[in-house]
Formats: sequence, structure tokens, C-alpha cells
Amino acid sequence: MRYLHENDYSVVSLKDIVDILKKTPQLLNSSTRQLKYVVITFDDGFRDFYTQAFPVLQKYNFTATVFLPTEFINNNGSRLNEKEHLSWDEVRELNNNSINFGSHTVTHPQLKSIKKEEIEYEIRHSKETIEDKLGEVIDSFSYPFAFPEEDNEFRKYLKDILRECDYKYSVSTRIGTTSRKDDICFAKRIPVNSCDDIIFFKAKLEGGYDWLNKPQCIFKMFKRKLSSITNQLN
Repeated sequence: MRYLHENDYSVVSLKDIVDILKKTPQLLNSSTRQLKYVVITFDDGFRDFYTQAFPVLQKYNFTATVFLPTEFINNNGSRLNEKEHLSWDEVRELNNNSINFGSHTVTHPQLKSIKKEEIEYEIRHSKETIEDKLGEVIDSFSYPFAFPEEDNEFRKYLKDILRECDYKYSVSTRIGTTSRKDDICFAKRIPVNSCDDIIFFKAKLEGGYDWLNKPQCIFKMFKRKLSSITNQLN
């Protein structure tokens, strides 16, 4: 976060970056200075966002979007990856302090592997729950894991459901920086973790991870075809 602050990155919300990408042909305001935008997102609604990440974001006056799997919020006996989750009181406090929230389904399933009526429940009910708890419209969604970008039919179906539920934008697990040419329903993201040093982080910000999206997609296509062949043999 200090690197972003010291190197003139503008940390904006998901809604803001959507507007920026739609309205700005090139993210340049002069021939000498490039505008650099970053959207910070956190999946899963873990409580360490409140105790560790939020104070750092506050220090630099940065916003972020946290995607909530609503079944696990308030720690009502259910845990994801055995980690403690935010409470709704903490979510409301964060929301009052410039942190945005979006849906991350109800139970964090692999959506592609469940029935269509279950998919719609996961996507619609999580949104309704967060809206009820916060008293405001929720526009954003984050696909739980292993986004099936190789499956065009499922992608189209998912996009239709998101629109039907009045989501304006969503993010995926596709690796890479998001540009104007990308579908804002399945925006790419750059994973950042504790093993990254500043040089690696800088490379990611500047597009050094973008090439991974194509092999990621090819690998998923290969797995899908292999699974199809195996099922036919069985």
C-alpha cells in the first residue's frame, strides 16, 4: 500500500473504474504523465480484513471492495477454510468507513458444478442478504473460484443471471489486468500474496502477469476435454 501511495497510483472503487474504462479512450491526461488506476479487492469476508488490512487502508485513505459469502458472516458455526469471518456489525462499520461490499455467493460453491436453480439462489440470495443488512443496493459480484472461462455456454448463462439479478459488474479469477476491451462481467484480477516482494509487485502492476491469462485458459480447455473423453470411456 505504501508503494501504491508513493508511486502516484489512484486507488478507486469498482464502480469508478467501470466509468473510467467506459469514458476514457486512453488512460492518459498528458504525453508525460500516465494515470495509474488500481482497484483493491478481497474475497471471502475473513475477519483479518478488519483487524489487519483495514487499518493500513485507512492510513493511506484507500478504499477497497470486500466480497462476502453470506452463509459465513457472523460465524454462525460455519467457516470457510477454518478461518474466522466478519460479523455484520463489523461489515456495517466498515461500510460506514469507505469500504464497499459485494456478493461472493451464499456458500462459496463451484457454481458450474451445481444445478441452475441452486446457482440462481446463490447469486440472488447473497445479494438480497447484504442489501438487507446494509440498507443499500449491491452492484458487484465475485465468482468463488476456478472461473470456467473456457466454457462459453456457461459464461453466457452466468452473464444472463447476473444481469437478471441487477449486478452491474463482477470480477473473476482470470489472471491479468483489466482493460477497456474486457467484459466487465468477468473482469480479470492480479493475485497478490505474502510471497511477493516489491519488485514482483511492481511487475504485476505493470502487466507482467498478463501473459498468464492465455495459458490459464488453454489449461482449463485441456482439462475440460480430458474430462469429456474420460466420461465417454467410462
